[in-house]
Amino acid sequence: MVSANREMVVYCFDTLLAHYNSEQAPPPAFDEGQHPLFVTWKKVVNGLEPRLRGCIGTLEARCLINGFKDYALTSALRDRRFPPIQVKELPYLECTVSILTDYETALHYLDWEIGKHGIIIEFTDPDYNTRQNATYLPEVAAHEGWTKMETIDSLMRKAGYNGTITESLRKRIHLTRYRSTIFTMHYSDYISYVKTTRGAATSVVGAKPGNH
Repeated sequence: MVSANREMVVYCFDTLLAHYNSEQAPPPAFDEGQHPLFVTWKKVVNGLEPRLRGCIGTLEARCLINGFKDYALTSALRDRRFPPIQVKELPYLECTVSILTDYETALHYLDWEIGKHGIIIEFTDPDYNTRQNATYLPEVAAHEGWTKMETIDSLMRKAGYNGTITESLRKRIHLTRYRSTIFTMHYSDYISYVKTTRGAATSVVGAKPGNH
């Protein structure tokens, strides 16, 4: 089984820097494969809790190389919840890659474990008779300190449902649970890695040096 690793995060940073520099990213140093995947960018300022700056991925299997190339940029630049990440933010970024595995259909909406499972919910909006769906990665509920019920209700809002959340509506949710492997790296660690493995520091026009 393929697990998330350092080279995947390096490739996401490479891809973002190549975009800013209008260059081609160096070839990735990990093997091709097909898995669902996510790329998450967070911003760390003054040692405070990292703040989400973008998180987008796919629940369908994708070729890893093209998948990370696409979602590194999509999550950094086109997550509609946030303005695009700017070059000046690079020194404060950390990137997490997630590879999703072990999809299972849950028996009911509480049939999953916080900190262990990511969840995908699907349900019908009773006001508009439209199908809604959304996902949280395994680390989200634990990080937010939510109960299972709070996680489900938050996820229903994320899916776009604005009506009253009732127990009967919760019981009609179709829930899929999954596991993931993740790897996280800060920009300064990325710069150190590049210096060590490529013998030179990477640079970006207008960006501060990474060794701050």
